[in-house]
Amino acid sequence: MTSKASTIWGGRFEGGPSAVMEKINVSIGFDQRLYAQDIAQSKAHCAMLARQGIIAASDAQAILGGLDAILKEIESGRFEFKNAYEDIHMNVETRLSELIGDAAGRLHTARSRNDQVATDFKLWVRDAIDRLLGQIEAFRSVLLTRALEHAETVMPGFTHLQTAQPVTFGHHLMAYVEMLARDAGRFQDARKRLNECPLGSAALAGTSFALDRHFVAQQLGFDRPTANSLDAVSDRDFAIEFLAAGAILAVHMSRLAEELVLWTTPQFGFVRLSDAFSTGSSIMPQKRNPDAAELSRAKAGRVIGDLNALLIVMKGLPLAYSKDMQDDKEPVFEAADTLELVLAAMAGMMSDLTVNKERMKAAAGSGFSTATDLADWLVQKLNMPFRQAHHVTGRIVKLAEEKSCGLEELPLADLQAVEPGITGDVFGVLTVEKSVNSRTSFGGTAPANVRQAVETARRAK
Repeated sequence: MTSKASTIWGGRFEGGPSAVMEKINVSIGFDQRLYAQDIAQSKAHCAMLARQGIIAASDAQAILGGLDAILKEIESGRFEFKNAYEDIHMNVETRLSELIGDAAGRLHTARSRNDQVATDFKLWVRDAIDRLLGQIEAFRSVLLTRALEHAETVMPGFTHLQTAQPVTFGHHLMAYVEMLARDAGRFQDARKRLNECPLGSAALAGTSFALDRHFVAQQLGFDRPTANSLDAVSDRDFAIEFLAAGAILAVHMSRLAEELVLWTTPQFGFVRLSDAFSTGSSIMPQKRNPDAAELSRAKAGRVIGDLNALLIVMKGLPLAYSKDMQDDKEPVFEAADTLELVLAAMAGMMSDLTVNKERMKAAAGSGFSTATDLADWLVQKLNMPFRQAHHVTGRIVKLAEEKSCGLEELPLADLQAVEPGITGDVFGVLTVEKSVNSRTSFGGTAPANVRQAVETARRAK
């Protein structure tokens, strides 16, 4: 069964599309999210057409008034989006025609849905980047506050998930501050590259009308118009780059979420999430599940999947526009929604979690975590080559392991039995506090470094 030919493009067709064709072709169910951007670029295009004398000022005035009325209808929930009009562009244009009559038909002069949707989508992604940058900065602020609070809180640092060396919790959190700074930088770079206006490229070849594309670009906050009409309507690099930056951000959030999951277990007991970000069990009344962290960890898979989906959509498309590109928006919308939710959840969890300093300190001293400090002491005080110091320290660790005690608990005589040159001064470097305080190299974990890093990060906002 087919319907009547579309009033949008039906002049060439006698019959209409089948019901299945209508279902696969329609996009208004998701691209209605572009309504504000679509109306904004239509207003800029209309103003330019009138400015260039391509349409009459009276028609432009009617169009602009009609577009403002439609915007109010949508924002108030009174606008009826209809599948029959396929997408946001034609839903708006059809309603405009209902409101102002034939003048509405002049709006599409020197414009195609190809350059129209590319412009809408760029505007939407730009807005999404700005929202995410705000959330990233807010989350960084939470981490900076907690890092300063815990500049001296000792915890174990891990490699291979095995105790390696003592660090401070503040230093650990500052690692994520660095990641978020890079995330922000990637989004900022993506924003700079996308900020060229496709409008005026028309379907693919430009137009014979005397447009002022620079005026339109300026009106919409773009740096400049796009330089090539073919590229302008077929480019989705900006969406892919947005998703790539988003996928990396999601991975960073997943890594922190994984640490929260580990740290909240009874085996670690480093932190406790508040009731606001924990759930219980339907059968085990004792349980406190870190579901918000687990779900934040899982969301990385969705964002990575969104990136892969769009890469695969685009990988085989010849120039210029193909309808495949209608599937570009849903992955971007989903990723943006997901990232905003995860950032809010992670900021909430990190803002009000409780830190068990005693448990962290006890764990920091396990696993002979100050062994490297002992080796460094042998190098600094006995002028021993590091490889020899490493070997000597390894023998001392083995001895402590046999005696089931920490390095700082070994009698001096036992240490001297392995290396006669060792003196009692060595015990000054074998505590976790001495260890972290000694790590003063740039970027190290010493509390003074953490405080300076927090101050530097706050100045760099």
